[in-house]
Amino acid sequence: MCKSDEPMYTYYQTIEKGQRIEEIFHQRLLEMYYYYLIIGGMPECVSSWVKYKDPARVSKIQRELIEIYENDFSKHNGKVNSGRILMVFRSIVSQLAKANEKFVYGAVREGARAREFEEAIEWLVSAGMLVRVYNVSKVEHPLSAFDKLEQFKLFVFDTGLLKHMAGLDNSAILLKNDYPFKGPLTENYVLQQLRGQFEIAPRYFSDRNGELDFVLQYGLETIPVEVKGGEDKSAPFFKRYVSEKHPAYALRFSKRGYRKDGEITNLPLYLARKTVELL
Repeated sequence: MCKSDEPMYTYYQTIEKGQRIEEIFHQRLLEMYYYYLIIGGMPECVSSWVKYKDPARVSKIQRELIEIYENDFSKHNGKVNSGRILMVFRSIVSQLAKANEKFVYGAVREGARAREFEEAIEWLVSAGMLVRVYNVSKVEHPLSAFDKLEQFKLFVFDTGLLKHMAGLDNSAILLKNDYPFKGPLTENYVLQQLRGQFEIAPRYFSDRNGELDFVLQYGLETIPVEVKGGEDKSAPFFKRYVSEKHPAYALRFSKRGYRKDGEITNLPLYLARKTVELL
């Protein structure tokens, strides 16, 4: 969260577990969340926003940053094919836009096979450009023991850059419309906030009946997570999982207020960075 609005930043820092958040503060913090989707966390973008408060200037910087990254990919002369690095990077928006966001090699290039692009993916993940989230066969401790190494999703390291890569107009976010790519952008944001809070990187779980957007390991507990870009709380698979498994914690991130709905804790999207503090 940008510190340019010191009173709200101070208020945000003091939010504690179970605290009631007044509607006026809730709406103001949601506004700051919308602007974060547009700005992201790149220092150049944040500095421009603090100085000019101009989304168009931020978008111009994001375009220039992406051009710089892609130019660097094309100059890469290591053992990993530079063209394949670029193809993987440029495929991320279409990969996440699918109903099933699982990475599909054929979406990079028709007929492509894993062995052709797995080194390019590894290069981008190791470089910190992309974040890989593995599917797990079981939602049990320890999560890493159940990784399906061939099934994963790839997200972008900065939500603002992903917004620009997807060609989303800033006004669609600021007007709070339902817009294409809202779900993947929100998931990318939540993942970005969750990373580093837990010792084990987030996973996800899916089977023929549905999917848990993320699964977190917290001590000996595993936490199912549902991510919503709006206030809608319909999530049949998530709800069924919670009602059958009764996990110690179950989290839903959405635009709804901070509240407890039965066994599910709803965290407003702007509180994702404080998840561990609020468990």
